[in-house]
This record gives sequence, C-alpha cells and structure tokens, in this order.
Amino acid sequence: MPKKTITKKRYTPSIKEKYMCAKHKKFFTEELINWKREIIKTNNLGNILNSSDDNVSSADIVDQASSYTDKSVEMKALNRSRKLISKINSALQRIKDGTYGFCEETGEPIGLQRLMARPVATLSIEAQERHERDEKIFIDD
Repeated sequence: MPKKTITKKRYTPSIKEKYMCAKHKKFFTEELINWKREIIKTNNLGNILNSSDDNVSSADIVDQASSYTDKSVEMKALNRSRKLISKINSALQRIKDGTYGFCEETGEPIGLQRLMARPVATLSIEAQERHERDEKIFIDD
C-alpha cells in the first residue's frame, strides 16, 4: 500500500486580508529569515571551496592574474551579499516596529506583489520610478 504524503498548502498573502496583518508579517518574516539563511549558507560554502585556492602559488603570471580576477569577483559578490543581509535585517526590524510594507517616502502601502517579488523593498513602485527618473536626470546633467 503506497504511503500517502500530506503536503501542507503554503500560505500566500492575499489582498483580501487586511494589509500587513499578523499573517502577512509572519509570512514575510519567514521569507526574509529563510533568504538570509540561504545567503549565509551559500557564501560559507563558497568560502570553503575557494579557501584552498589561497594555498596554491603559481609562477605563471596568467594563472596569478586569473586567480586575482576570480578573487575580485568573489569579493564583490560577498560584498553584495553583506549589503543584502543588511537590507534583510532592516526589513525584519521594520516588521517589528510596524513600518514594514509602507513606502518610506510617502507612507503609502508598497503592495503585496511588490513585496513578494522584492521583500526588502522600501519604496512603492511610483516612488521607486520617481527616484530612478531623478537619478537619471542628475546623471545626464
């Protein structure tokens, strides 16, 4: 007789529910914590795999240059990961203080779809687009 596996239906926030209700906050807290855990796990594995490269000293200048480039790319990726973890920590703090899910410029709701796509978002789509337009105008001048 085959074993029946019970699959628990995963909760997804709904616009039918009150915005940033306890269910929404719990969902985003879990998403952010899991994302942070995954980033840390991935980076630790990368550090372990690449730590052996430090012990290899090659006389070949091309190999040294290639190794240097690889390390540079790796350091940039680690730096991006650190910044992302910082944004995740900020988002978790905003959940605790009740400001998560609201645009930091307008105070309007950011929206569930945007937060599900980018859980660390701090601006509504409109505010983000305005910010990017202003940035482009500033760069073009």
